[in-house]
Amino acid sequence: MATHKIIYGDQVIPYTIKPDPKRHVRIAIHVEPDGSVVVDAPPDFDLSAIHTAVQKRARWVAGHVGEALTRFAHVRPREYVSGEQIMYLGRRYVLKVVRTDQKPQGVRLRGNRLEVETRSDEADDLKGRVRAWYRVKARDYFAKKVAEASERLPWVEDIPAFRLMDMVKQWGSCSPEGQLILNPHLIKAPRDCIEYVILHELAHLKHHDHSAEFWKLIETHQPLWKKAKTELDELVELLTVE
Repeated sequence: MATHKIIYGDQVIPYTIKPDPKRHVRIAIHVEPDGSVVVDAPPDFDLSAIHTAVQKRARWVAGHVGEALTRFAHVRPREYVSGEQIMYLGRRYVLKVVRTDQKPQGVRLRGNRLEVETRSDEADDLKGRVRAWYRVKARDYFAKKVAEASERLPWVEDIPAFRLMDMVKQWGSCSPEGQLILNPHLIKAPRDCIEYVILHELAHLKHHDHSAEFWKLIETHQPLWKKAKTELDELVELLTVE
């Protein structure tokens, strides 16, 4: 099957046409689980008519392709090439790799793109730059949110220290001495999910277990915590893939 393309915003979406003898007038567009797009069409259907029909549904196609890639992003590591999706504060950005012979500038967000300059084009170099950018953003954003929550919560006397640590099964923890440990991957999550994790760990300054009193405290200060926790659980593979 030949490959064709449609344009939606900055995205170039390939699709293939599969002749279907059972079809006589209409086409059918399918987005496969891996994000590939297949168009069933009558064998003698005009190619330009097919392209026009698919292009008219470009928004629908792009949305479903994005959902498919999101669901299956965890099955393969990132390649760090232009066009990949990068998560930050619950939003999806498009990675743009910029080749340069000069000293690479810092990673920066521009509109819906995360631009990364590189001399080498090597995935490990790009991964390191993106990873370092995430950690700086996590450090600054978490510091702000921990301070805000500490001022709001009556049982927190002083703003606790925190540090970043990659964790496989936890978003955060609270040491017996009251130091918070936060997973830097959390910076990719929606803001309310981050606030839930910070509240959860600060609540351990008052209740050191997960008793009924602990969850009542969470409920009092974030009534929609269950929604945030569920969303975080559903995104775990997407947020932790590198």
